[in-house]
Amino acid sequence: MAEISDAIAMIKKAESDAEQLIVDSNSQSKDLIAESKLKAEEAVSEVVIAAEEEAKNTVFDAEDKAKKEAQTIAEQSKGDVKALKDKAMANVDEAASIIVKNIL
Repeated sequence: MAEISDAIAMIKKAESDAEQLIVDSNSQSKDLIAESKLKAEEAVSEVVIAAEEEAKNTVFDAEDKAKKEAQTIAEQSKGDVKALKDKAMANVDEAASIIVKNIL
């Protein structure tokens, strides 16, 4: 009989140990899940910050490029206007002379 009672005691101890192992495993699992969620949120936050910074840099770069291009176009336009004005002024005297000849 002592053997049966020892066997039953061992079974109850094993059941108790198994139940505690389940409780501990559940607790560890919840801790790991919470830690993983926190790490994921931190990673997403870092990526969002990096993406926002990259977007700002892209916008600034595009603005700088556009300003330089606009300045180049403005300078080229000034040169074109001056050339047209000079060409027109060169023809003013000739045009005036033709008008005077046609009137007289």
